[in-house]
Amino acid sequence: MPASPNRDGPRVNEDIRSPTVRLIDEEGEMQGVMSAREAVQRAYAVGLDLLEISPNAEPPVVKILDFGKFKYEQQKKKNEAKKKQKVIEIKEIKVRPNIDENDYQVKMRAMKTFIEDGDKVKVTLRFRGREMAHQDIGIKVLERIRGDMDATTKVEQMPRMENRQMIMVLTPR
Repeated sequence: MPASPNRDGPRVNEDIRSPTVRLIDEEGEMQGVMSAREAVQRAYAVGLDLLEISPNAEPPVVKILDFGKFKYEQQKKKNEAKKKQKVIEIKEIKVRPNIDENDYQVKMRAMKTFIEDGDKVKVTLRFRGREMAHQDIGIKVLERIRGDMDATTKVEQMPRMENRQMIMVLTPR
């Protein structure tokens, strides 16, 4: 029987290439080193499959178990890990160099909620017209934001100019 086409996952039964293997039986007991053919026969005798657990060991470690059940358990673990993952989003807050105090406080509250949710915040400060001549005012605004958010965030990207806007990225600590 030819080897199955290139598959992901461990080798099973006749796909195990090593001439000798270290066998663990269906109860989890170490049976010792034996030929791969003998190990496959033992697995078939109990109606289960021979699965290569650690192929890099010398000799490779194989275990007698139900391959269908093993694949099902692996899929369940993968789905469970996927559920627990948190996707980090980048939220953007746009400010102006001459931002009013009340507007500033509203933006700060929004940034704090984004950071508490575990998201990154990209602060974009846009200059219009003659404001480009006074970039120092923009830097002061971003420094103030950084100072106010310092307890809960760290700066991932320091303020830098991109065309007519200055950008800074904050991440949760």
